[in-house]
Amino acid sequence: MAKIAVDLERALARRAREAAQGGTEPRTIAQGSGWNVADVLCTCGPGDPSFEERHRAFCIALVVAGAFEYRSETAAALMTPGAAMLGNAGECFECGHRHRAGDRCIAFRYQPEYFERVFADAGVARRRRASFSAARIEPSRALAPYVAAASTGVTTAANMAWDEVALTLAARVVRIVDGTNARNDKPLPPGALARVVETLRWIEETPEAEMGLDRLAQQARLSPYHFLRTFERATGVTPHQYVLRARLRAAAQRLADAPDKIVEVALDCGFVDLSNFNRAFRAEFGMAPRGYRKHWQCVTHE
Repeated sequence: MAKIAVDLERALARRAREAAQGGTEPRTIAQGSGWNVADVLCTCGPGDPSFEERHRAFCIALVVAGAFEYRSETAAALMTPGAAMLGNAGECFECGHRHRAGDRCIAFRYQPEYFERVFADAGVARRRRASFSAARIEPSRALAPYVAAASTGVTTAANMAWDEVALTLAARVVRIVDGTNARNDKPLPPGALARVVETLRWIEETPEAEMGLDRLAQQARLSPYHFLRTFERATGVTPHQYVLRARLRAAAQRLADAPDKIVEVALDCGFVDLSNFNRAFRAEFGMAPRGYRKHWQCVTHE
C-alpha cells in the first residue's frame, strides 16, 4: 500500500479501537497571500450522518486515498483517487461515505480575489464569471503530475514549492473545466455504486493483481458489459484507464520515498515488463522513472 494511504488506514483503525465517531482532521501544510493547502484526512464511514457544509473559498481537492460521494449545487459525483473535487466560494455541499469509510485529500483553497486573477489569466473570465461549472474532474493525465507531487509533498521531507503548485494547478483546472461540459447523469443506484466503490478498494490494495475486464467484473459481481458502463459512469474513466493510473500513482510514490530498484517497483505495481512501465510512466508524468526519482531525491535533500 502506498505511504499516502497508510496514515488513513491507521486513523481508521484507531477510530475502530476507540469506537469514536468519524470526522475530518485538516492540517494546513502551506499558505500564502490568497491561498492555502491542507492535508485533510476523513474517518467518516457508512454509519456517520452526512451534513451540509459551505465552501468558504474556491476549492480544488485532489483525492489521494479512499473514496466518497460529493454533492454540490453544481452536480453530484463519486470522488476517487486521482480525481479533483471542485467547489465554488459560498457554495453549499455535502460529502458522504455510504459504502466505504475514509478518504484523504490535499485541498487547495483560493480566496475569491486570487481566484478571479487566475481565471482572468487563463482567458476564461471574458466569457463568464469566475466559477467551476463541474463538481469533479475525473482521474486524468492532466492531473496526474499534481496528484503525485502533492502526495509526495505531504509524506516526505520534500521542500515543495507549494505556491507554484497551487497557482499552476488552479490555472490547469480552470482550463480543463472550461473545455468540458458538466455531466448531469442521474445518480447510480446505491447497490451499483457500492460495488464500484468496493472494486476501487480492491484495485488500490492489490495493484499487482490481474485486472482485466472479466476479473474486475467478477470482483464487482456484475456482467462485463454492465460493469464497464457502471464503472465509467461512476468514475468518469474506463476500468483500464483507472487501473493504469492507480498503478502509476503507486509506482510514483515508491520511487519518491523507497530505495527499491525500478524494475522491482514496476513489477510490484502490476506492470509485466520494464519497457511498458517506462513508456507509461513517461507519458503520465512527463519524465522517465529514473529522472522522477532523481528529482524527488534532490528536492528532499535541499
